[in-house]
Amino acid sequence: MAPAPDLAAPPELVLTRVIAAPRALVFRAWTDAAHAARWWGRQGFTKLSCPIDARPGGRFRVGMRSPAGTSHWKQGTYREVVAPERLVFTYAWEDAAGRPGHQMLVTITFAEQDGRTRLTLRQTGFESVESRDAHQGGWTSCLARFAADLAPA
Repeated sequence: MAPAPDLAAPPELVLTRVIAAPRALVFRAWTDAAHAARWWGRQGFTKLSCPIDARPGGRFRVGMRSPAGTSHWKQGTYREVVAPERLVFTYAWEDAAGRPGHQMLVTITFAEQDGRTRLTLRQTGFESVESRDAHQGGWTSCLARFAADLAPA
């Protein structure tokens, strides 16, 4: 019999995708601002800004505009950058004054898989299941853009 789920455990999000590109390129696409500006954000959103300083203690700030014209900003600080294996960074949406809100933690691992890359994204620190589910939709859309950006021509 399977153990019962721990209903008191905070919700977390885990997404895994196999990307048709070598691990070094996939890692670089996450850590290089020019690459990230092409894919980071939901499908249908336009990029406003995407500076990235991918080193421990470095920061990122991503701005995007929804199809309805609303601007959304998120920011974070890199805690670990282990090329080409792992990224760990904080993640928080900004309020209207540019102040970060509730901070979460994102860990991304990159594993070789037959010339492709198995990317696993784990996000923790959600305040609710609803928040986790909203992020699942956002990351799923974002990862689809990511995979399309790296797809062989």
